[in-house]
Amino acid sequence: MRQYIDELFPRYDQAGRELILKAYEIAAEALKEHKRSNGNPFIEHPVAVARIACDEIGLSAECIAAIFLHEATRFFPETDIMSAKFGQDVYTIVDGLDKIATIKPKDTRLEAENYKKLIVSYSRDPRVTVLKIADRLEVMRSLDMFPKLSRERKILETMMLYIPLAHQLGLYNIKSEMEDIYFRHAEPEQYRTITNKLKSTEKDREKLMTQFIEPLKQKLLDEGIRYKLKVRTKTALSIYKKMKKQKVPFEGVFDVFAIRFIIDCEENKETEHALCWKVFSYVTEEYESDTKRLRDWISNPKPNGYESLHITVKNREGSALEVQIRTKRMDDMAESGLASHWSYKGIRHEETLDKWLTAVRKALESPLGSEADPMAAYYEDEVHELPTQEVFVFTPSGELRKLPSGATVLDFAFDIHSNLGLKCTGGRVNGKAVRINEKLKTGDIVEIMSGKNQKPSPDWLNFVVTNKARTKIKQKLGEGEFAKATDGKELLGRRLKNWKMELDDETTAAIIKKHQFKTINAFYAAIGDGTVDVADVKEWILEHKQGVQPQQAPAEIDKRPKELIQEKGSDDILIIDAKNVKGIDYRMARCCNPVFGDDVFGFVTRTEGIKIHRISCPNAARLMDQYPYRIQKVKWSTNPSSGNFQTGLRISAALEPYVINEIMDIVNSFRASIRMFNVVENDRQGTYEITMKIAVPSSLELDKVTSQIRNLRNVVKITRI
Repeated sequence: MRQYIDELFPRYDQAGRELILKAYEIAAEALKEHKRSNGNPFIEHPVAVARIACDEIGLSAECIAAIFLHEATRFFPETDIMSAKFGQDVYTIVDGLDKIATIKPKDTRLEAENYKKLIVSYSRDPRVTVLKIADRLEVMRSLDMFPKLSRERKILETMMLYIPLAHQLGLYNIKSEMEDIYFRHAEPEQYRTITNKLKSTEKDREKLMTQFIEPLKQKLLDEGIRYKLKVRTKTALSIYKKMKKQKVPFEGVFDVFAIRFIIDCEENKETEHALCWKVFSYVTEEYESDTKRLRDWISNPKPNGYESLHITVKNREGSALEVQIRTKRMDDMAESGLASHWSYKGIRHEETLDKWLTAVRKALESPLGSEADPMAAYYEDEVHELPTQEVFVFTPSGELRKLPSGATVLDFAFDIHSNLGLKCTGGRVNGKAVRINEKLKTGDIVEIMSGKNQKPSPDWLNFVVTNKARTKIKQKLGEGEFAKATDGKELLGRRLKNWKMELDDETTAAIIKKHQFKTINAFYAAIGDGTVDVADVKEWILEHKQGVQPQQAPAEIDKRPKELIQEKGSDDILIIDAKNVKGIDYRMARCCNPVFGDDVFGFVTRTEGIKIHRISCPNAARLMDQYPYRIQKVKWSTNPSSGNFQTGLRISAALEPYVINEIMDIVNSFRASIRMFNVVENDRQGTYEITMKIAVPSSLELDKVTSQIRNLRNVVKITRI
């Protein structure tokens, strides 16, 4: 056991490791039968949290001991930790962590400020909050082991509370990693696209760094300046936010990465500053600099302790590069924040630590980014508004429910049960009585009120947003309409027989469209309840017969089976840096079905030449990681070939019969053709699940088709497959 602790925490002195060993033994005994969601021993969790607190933040041995004791007492309060005499500091931290563990989302409604106030009230020692953030990082790293409901709850808590808190305390590395994990779950397609592009351009960045430092090497060597060069790449979420804000593609984000000098020197303020400015002078002598972009955080460090020189320069090719210059001490501070001051070295009363503790207390007691927040004007980057089109609400028992943005109390009632939705008369949101059209916010606790005499109203369709609610309301309203429609159809049938006329499907469709009936049942119901005079229908039929001109029969959709692989053509693709293999065989990958204009890369197979994949292909990351030597840069030629590319679309739409015709009409109105169309009814969700394959000449035409389909009122979601 002692050897195990010595190997895990070699940075601490003998006394520190003894303290941790005592705490670990207590936790291991208390938790010996306790398991994680994946069946592994629970002790793995506090060990992993302790490694984060030690290696990535640099907290003291007392903090590490407190982590183990907290996990023991959280699950087994009867555990004796007092007799071991760990000291008041450790007990204060354990007490704070135990109290925070009692907070449940349904108690706080997940409102970040309220939740934070509770944490502050339980955190007499600011290290408690830092340890709680370390705990959450370990949970996010292990997210895949949790059940779906628990996973969604943890993602929500992280988005609303822990990411802003980590940012507020200057724990930028932890903040960035939690954002990255959140982004991977919230926007998987966008996440894959950006991370795969970062992988595919990694060698370019390394080459750029090598070219950048070459003219400076000798000067730095002559001055005896020891340094390490690093490339700091923006997180996928930061790039995504910039793409959205500036409305540019990935290639349009110019500060994807920065080149960072980390100078190795003695920890002396004058020496550090002199060396940083010397490196700065060499860089600006060699490269044209933009003085407007100079950020001097060395002369005036941020209140959270951040020190660095930032400058933007142009390289030989005219590309803008951000250069950061700092010492190793400054880099450690930037990576871990001022939390690292309260470290295993036992530093307790130095001036910078006291300043940090004061800043942490003020930050925790004030809303993020408010005027009272002492760090508000000094954040290294903005806190991202994380992308979500959903709200997360809770039942009174604490069960989490996910609904679309804009969902109302009535949507929530239908989400619980269809019969509850049909009888819903209102609700209580966070204990306050509200009407059925009240919009819900993330974190709300919702209780539904119902009445046995309640019946759906057509007005309900004006404010519900979920497909299940819309479908069930229409079905209930349709029961009355169906009876009227039966009467109307029977009446019209008798009159048609008397008039010796026929009403074919084409004429019926034309009348419904011209007079704006939503469905054929609505047309017959209007006749049945007298809204439409049956004599008027005779006039409509005659008008249509007179107005119809002979038309050429529409061409049938080509239903012949066709290979999904695009035929090879010399104009379709240009393989970069491969001019001598013009005739090389290539084909489109079936797993992602690229079309002309997509961001793509080539993968050299053993027997089938080069396969072209989309950069957002689910297999892209695996191929790039495992077979980097087979990855081939490719780009499309200036103009597409005359052929078409096949690709797949998956559409979720409300159970409205006419929506299928609308989708087909949109496809046929562009330079696209349907090659396969499959529809499955999902009664539970109240939707059609449509899968289709279409042939298009380019991604531009595909974007037009998907955009028009997405704008249809009854289409919930459309994705490319």
